[in-house]
Amino acid sequence: MKIAIFSDVHANLPALEVVLKAYAAMQPDMYVCLGDVVGYGGFPEQCCNIVRPLVKHCIVGNHDAAVADRMDYGFYYDAAKHALDHHKSLLSASNIAWLHSLPYTVMHEDICFSHGSPVNPDNFDYVFNNAQAIGLTDHYHTLAPVTFMGHSHLTKSYELWRDGQAVRVREVHGSVMKFDPDRKYVVTVGSVGQPRDNDARACYTLYDTVTRELSFYRIDYDLATAAEAILAMHQLSPDFGKRLYLGI
Repeated sequence: MKIAIFSDVHANLPALEVVLKAYAAMQPDMYVCLGDVVGYGGFPEQCCNIVRPLVKHCIVGNHDAAVADRMDYGFYYDAAKHALDHHKSLLSASNIAWLHSLPYTVMHEDICFSHGSPVNPDNFDYVFNNAQAIGLTDHYHTLAPVTFMGHSHLTKSYELWRDGQAVRVREVHGSVMKFDPDRKYVVTVGSVGQPRDNDARACYTLYDTVTRELSFYRIDYDLATAAEAILAMHQLSPDFGKRLYLGI
């Protein structure tokens, strides 16, 4: 089975459309979104309308949870709060209800799908550095063989394995990863709509469950249209549009 796994669309319709066109040529058997369909961008309703009927599974992201009144986002910085408030006003009742219904994690065979860390997933903790990955070693026995995450907008991957009584962890790199069945993996799949790894191109992945290979892809999209939609909404910070060009 080929699974199209993507995350953090963040209401970026031009990026989403290009990614889905690229996926169509790959003919995946299943689509999975790892959360944050909304937040930051100019097309929250349109992106929900596309993702909602397409995916087999969609995980709730922290921005999705915020607009669906599933979490307190009062501690967010002002620009993010204003964006969430505005997106809430733009979303249909049907899409708000959909976001409210989404799970924090889903298990599919030996794969865990989560927005942030799979440990206490409703906390939306990050796993994008060695210290955070090492923190997972205490939970090695409960981790799925492979966990796919979003949230950080990065492409960080970690391999964990038993070494006697200890659990070791290391960061792994590459545009193609092959998973060893005797080890466990925690992989962040990057962001479709707001990459933050200094590469402005939309990021998406494809996982082959037979070969146990994950491939990362990047693709150009119409940055200007995405940024202009943000600038046209005066309730959104123009910085959300400017950072699209920089991939930060």
